[in-house]
Amino acid sequence: MDKTSYELSVEGTSAANTDDKTRGGEGRRISPDKQASPRHLSQAHTRHKDSRKAQNARKRPKIHECGECGHRSACISSLARHMTTHTGEKPFKCDQCDYSAALKVNLERHMATHTGDKPFICDECGYRTVSKSYLTIHMRKHTGEKPYKCDQCDHSTARKEDLDQHMIRHSGHKPYMCGECGFRTACRSTLCRHIKKHTGEKPYKCEECGFSAAQKSTLVVHMLKHTGEKRFLCEECGYKTTTKFALTRHIRKHTGEKPHMCWECGFRSADKSNLAVHMRTHTGEKPYKCDQCDYAAARQKSLQRHMATHSGEKPYVCGECGYRTAIKSNLYLHLRKHTDERPYKCDQCDFSALIKYDFDHHMLKHTGEKPYMCGQCGYRTVSRSSLTKHLNTHLDSKPYKCDQCDYSAAQKGNLTAHMAKHTGEKPYKCEECGFRTAVKSTLTKHMATHSGLKPYKCDQCDYSALRKSHLDRHLAMHTGEKPILCEICDYRTHDKSNLARHMRKHTGKRYKCDQCDCSFAQKRTLNKHLAKHTLDKPHM
Repeated sequence: MDKTSYELSVEGTSAANTDDKTRGGEGRRISPDKQASPRHLSQAHTRHKDSRKAQNARKRPKIHECGECGHRSACISSLARHMTTHTGEKPFKCDQCDYSAALKVNLERHMATHTGDKPFICDECGYRTVSKSYLTIHMRKHTGEKPYKCDQCDHSTARKEDLDQHMIRHSGHKPYMCGECGFRTACRSTLCRHIKKHTGEKPYKCEECGFSAAQKSTLVVHMLKHTGEKRFLCEECGYKTTTKFALTRHIRKHTGEKPHMCWECGFRSADKSNLAVHMRTHTGEKPYKCDQCDYAAARQKSLQRHMATHSGEKPYVCGECGYRTAIKSNLYLHLRKHTDERPYKCDQCDFSALIKYDFDHHMLKHTGEKPYMCGQCGYRTVSRSSLTKHLNTHLDSKPYKCDQCDYSAAQKGNLTAHMAKHTGEKPYKCEECGFRTAVKSTLTKHMATHSGLKPYKCDQCDYSALRKSHLDRHLAMHTGEKPILCEICDYRTHDKSNLARHMRKHTGKRYKCDQCDCSFAQKRTLNKHLAKHTLDKPHM
């Protein structure tokens, strides 16, 4: 046997020799003049391969999956904790009050509220806490340390749970699901808050006035209304506030920072709560429900406004003119009309606004940014309300019904304008010329015709327009773009009104003359035709 064969035989049997010795066997040496059998080599190789597989299997953590919602965990104890979000089980009870918790660590934290014991102290600022791990995380605010880094982007965080939640945004996975309504989220704390909407549980009570809250942080903020304490100061402008969170949010007005991003369309916000509300334009979620009718809203303020239509109650009154409203913030905005206060000023032109929303909307004209995007067709807009209206075109939803005819509308404003045809009422009047209209926005547009102001300028020629829609239409003439498409044929146009006229070729001539058998595709053509009937009548 040549040297190569001899080396192969020794190498192939080495694993077997090792195994024999481990099991107490004496082992055998392979004589140079005796070749190991092929069967012996095969068995030894198989045992070696199986051993490696077993070692690799031991290294890989076993993945445990929740049968309710598909949540996956590498640790069986983590899965057990997760299951309490479905069962509602809270085995850890406080012996001094009715509080109970799903996790032992939560009970330990709660007990500190009874004892007041906070043994862990920050040497930098005096912050005290019940937990050593909380102090470690707190210290990172002073050091700026963010040890948990995302391997897919530049994001880093001071806490592991914040990184875990961030990573879920990359995957799109939402492991936490509500058993009541199917709501899904990437964050367990968000699910816990959501579940309280179903149970109505508000365990945190104010001893001063009877106010109760679903979250402890909400109660802490509320208590500052009683003390009046505003210890957080903005060094830029002197603004003071009751919470560090509110100060952080305020400072972003100076820095322009918008750290919270929508993964659906790229919308960015300075405020996490604004992002949560924005996300409902994609999910269609409307968690705020009226208990007197079928109305549901994406925002709590919208529900509050709606509830006033049932009660008629308007407790907030203006001392100047008697104006009444159901919403406190509306009164603040109204009072600025008397003082002529416009606190939101544009640093690029002379524009100033009464309300921040109008200011933010204005700034988008300078940046050209269109943060709201339709996930179905890519349509982008500067306004959340415009996106909501656009989404209705996909749903083909027309929830606003006329109670006097078969008319229905996708937007409430359109129904209001339609109802004026039945009532003849036109409450909005122009003081300049007496023009009256049923719709407030129509009066606003009309008033601009008196001022002569045309704020929308074309950057390619001298054209200027009274309305942004007119400028958009004009710009399409420069670019040749025709983004508006007929769904029935290949017709394209840059103007929405052109499409409306075109569609009548498909739908027929719906404007009928009541004096003869003629019918027309456009209303203005019918009006011209009716004038002929008027001219034909003999003068008495």
